[in-house]
Amino acid sequence: MNKIKVSPARRAFIICNYILIALFMLICLVPILNVLAQSFSSSHAIMTNQVTLFPVEFTTSAYSYVMKDSRFWTAALVSLKRVLIGVPFNMLMTILAAYPLSKSDHTFRARKFYSAYFVFLMIFNGGLIPTYVVVSKLGLIDSIWALILPCGVPIFNVILMMNFFRGIPEALEESAMLDGASQWQILFKIYLPLSKPSLATVTLFSLINHWNSWFDGLIYSNFTYNYPLQSFLQTMVVDINSVLQSGDLSQIVELLSVNNTNMKAAQIFLSIIPLMVIYPFCQKYFTAGLTLGSVKG
Repeated sequence: MNKIKVSPARRAFIICNYILIALFMLICLVPILNVLAQSFSSSHAIMTNQVTLFPVEFTTSAYSYVMKDSRFWTAALVSLKRVLIGVPFNMLMTILAAYPLSKSDHTFRARKFYSAYFVFLMIFNGGLIPTYVVVSKLGLIDSIWALILPCGVPIFNVILMMNFFRGIPEALEESAMLDGASQWQILFKIYLPLSKPSLATVTLFSLINHWNSWFDGLIYSNFTYNYPLQSFLQTMVVDINSVLQSGDLSQIVELLSVNNTNMKAAQIFLSIIPLMVIYPFCQKYFTAGLTLGSVKG
């Protein structure tokens, strides 16, 4: 078999591509390694700027301080509950909104109106105070539903799913209708099985949104035992400052081995571990879903 000859210009282009990709990888990887090193370094090493890409005076004090608090595990359970309820709820609302919007104007005559309405809502919202008032009047404060219902219909995900559905050949739907299939059967037996890449992408978006969200936990929860994990971790630095100002010698001695920097670094990695575990399994579907869902608008 004859080998394909590569011209010098093509070879130079490939080499430059590899160099650029390697540089982009380092730009993304170096800060992460630096944060990881800080999370395992002593307070003294961080304050004297000795930490670069590897831990200095290796210690797990920051992780121990965060994880030994029972409130950490309570918050982790709240976040897990939020993900287990919120992600399926988001997916259900996304599918039920995207499917009719993917139909033609002849089939769904109000499609353009609802599409414009959804786009408007993606750009503008009612604001923090009206949203809080609505959540409060519905009696959702300090409940898990306050963290789920206000973001129950992620409009960006709806648009992504709608574009993917519109890329499925109409002949499949027409043949199913000739066989007597209803719209529900067409959705669940034809569209959804063909939409696995897009579904995986939208599921990952919803998972990241629920897991990383922290502000809504602070404003919709009056008690710390209702905080999701990110909200709890956000308050840990404030707790450190309050302990230092309290004059409690036993707690101050315990905090001598940690400071705000390695506490924040430890928080970052404690919060991204679940996503780092899940993402490799969804990565191929994630890439395919973004590509296929953007072909047809």
